[in-house]
Amino acid sequence: MPQIFHRSFNTFSRLSIFGSVFILAGIGWGWDRFVRSDYVTGVRVFRDQPVPFSHQHHVGGLGIDCRYCHTSVETSSFAGVPQTEICMNCHSQMWVKSPMLEPVRASYRTDKSISWVRVHNLAEFVYFNHSIHVAKGIGCATCHGRVDRMPLTTQVASLHMEWCLDCHRRPERFVRPREQVFNMEWQPSDENEDPEGLGMKLVREYNIKRNNTSCSVCHR
Repeated sequence: MPQIFHRSFNTFSRLSIFGSVFILAGIGWGWDRFVRSDYVTGVRVFRDQPVPFSHQHHVGGLGIDCRYCHTSVETSSFAGVPQTEICMNCHSQMWVKSPMLEPVRASYRTDKSISWVRVHNLAEFVYFNHSIHVAKGIGCATCHGRVDRMPLTTQVASLHMEWCLDCHRRPERFVRPREQVFNMEWQPSDENEDPEGLGMKLVREYNIKRNNTSCSVCHR
């Protein structure tokens, strides 16, 4: 029986099979990079808000405490979106005719909430409780970054599961004294102790479970 395919096809077939492995590996690598990209995670992406609120001005410049606006952060799973009345405590007396703040004044007049766009938006199948993290000494800046330096608020962490697990596996690297939770500028060196030593001390004092990575902790 005559040969149908040229012998070079044997080499071509081997190269195709061998090359497909690299092609599939390249596709997998590309997909991994894509799902971790800023485009997908939302990191460093500015979102259009009804009012361009500046944490840099209010927190970094005026020194307003996080809890003044986010009233439920210590007691609830949700940090709380500031009510218009909180804004008007100051802006009923200053910048009262600013066009930029008209949505705030309109909200106050009509008793209709401002439609803020969430910056940190976890998936619906993830349970997160702000109050327990605050109670265990996890600072605002640990997850939200230095918001006191942000003219417009952006996300600084991917919010991927691996990011959460990194903290849950070794919380001593991130925990701080409770009285410093809302201090954006606090650093472990401020305590004049070894950072890891201070962290382990606080983990024991606050009864934090290391390697607390059970699925039911976040997926309920």
